[in-house]
Order: sequence, then structure tokens, then C-alpha cells
Amino acid sequence: MRTTRALAVTMTAGAVLGLAAPTASAWADPSNIVAMPSVIPRGGQLTVTVDGSSCHATGSKVTSDAFPDTPLKTMGGGTASANPIVHQHASPGAHSITVHCGGKTLNKPDAFTVIHGGVRGGLGGSSSAGATSTDMAIGGALVAAAVVGGGVFWMRRRSENAAGRGA
Repeated sequence: MRTTRALAVTMTAGAVLGLAAPTASAWADPSNIVAMPSVIPRGGQLTVTVDGSSCHATGSKVTSDAFPDTPLKTMGGGTASANPIVHQHASPGAHSITVHCGGKTLNKPDAFTVIHGGVRGGLGGSSSAGATSTDMAIGGALVAAAVVGGGVFWMRRRSENAAGRGA
């Protein structure tokens, strides 16, 4: 009797979980909005990716105050993407993205940042063309050190070989 009761409770719990799982996943659809690059100048093109099968529905789109409404395109699986162009008059700072998929909406606050002008590249974004005189001096010193080091190594090998033959 106890085995039958335990089996009935287990079956009921399994049925409840089995029926609740698809409902829970439907509530989470759409999900995971990603905007790349996260920092972009005015007039730049964003790539917005959204997870969720409801985003495959006709009329699905991404919206923001920084770019025009842009339709989502199916990428395969449960993913869709859009490539909006940031307005030339978009205000600098953080902007949100809202996704409208199959009657459902999802908002991601501060999804990307608009900057005025180009993206700063740090030391890698140098504006000088070609090698500077400092670069040439450092390169010349490295070549000279390599030549001297090679000569010393060659002379030592030569003297070791001569000493080994004479003994």
C-alpha cells in the first residue's frame, strides 16, 4: 500500500513539473538582449541579438530612442538579430533597448552607450603615420645588440672548438 501511494505521489509531482516547464520557458521568451558594440559613435551600426523563439514572429522589432524601429531577422535556432543605425542626433550617454516579439516585450536598460565623435582607441589608436625617430632608434639599438651578441657567441664557439682540438 505504501509503495502504491509513493508511486502515485511521484507520478503526480512529475506531471506537475512536466506541465509547468513549458509554461515557465514561455514566460521567459524573449530573453537575453545583447548589443554589440557596447560603445558606439553617432551614425554607427549596432548588432542587436535576442534569444527567444517568439522573436521569429512577423512584426518582431527592436526599438530605442537612439535608433529607428528595426525589424528582427531569424538567425536560426531560437535567436533573432537586427542591425539598426544610430541617429546622427542621438544624445551621448547610455540608451535602453526594447524588444517586441510575438506580443511580448523585454527591455534592457543601459544596453549601449552613444559617444560624440569616434571611439577612442587608446595607445593602439595612434594618429601618426609610419615609424617615428624614437621607433627607429629603438629598432636600431635592438639590431646592433643582436649583431654584437651573435658575434660574441660565434667567437666563443670558435675558441672552444680550437681548444678542444689542441688538447
